[in-house]
Amino acid sequence: MTSIQPATHDPGPRIWVDADACPVVIKEILFRAAQRTRISVTLVANQFIQVPRSPFIKTLQVGSGYDVADNEIVRRISSGDLVITADIPLAAEVLDKAGQALNPRGELYTRDTIRQRLQMRDFMDTLRASGVDTGGPPALSQGDRQAFANQLDRWLQRNAGA
Repeated sequence: MTSIQPATHDPGPRIWVDADACPVVIKEILFRAAQRTRISVTLVANQFIQVPRSPFIKTLQVGSGYDVADNEIVRRISSGDLVITADIPLAAEVLDKAGQALNPRGELYTRDTIRQRLQMRDFMDTLRASGVDTGGPPALSQGDRQAFANQLDRWLQRNAGA
């Protein structure tokens, strides 16, 4: 006698956010997109993050420590999921798992660009380790926010029917 397994619900692609360093304005864009498209957005951080009440917006608080949130995101993502992060090594791991990674400034990381970005990151780390002040990234501009929103909309149209 064979048993019939209940159908499993495929949630479809999801959005994961490396939330500890994600700018508030980018989170707000994601919250509106989650409500509009009914796509799951999960913010992963090692601290409490306030989010709107919504069945589509979740938080996942992880323990403190180096790369704990990044490792949890990599562990949980599925092929086709989108990860919002400015962390280049995390973006590389996401691409290795057939996910997609989008920088809060609107840069969609690809196989072609990630190697160059990793090399530049390593070069800047070497400069900083030798005492060179490399400065930080510029403040998020209106153009950056628009570029992010445009890339997110393109991803949503392909993956959530938005």
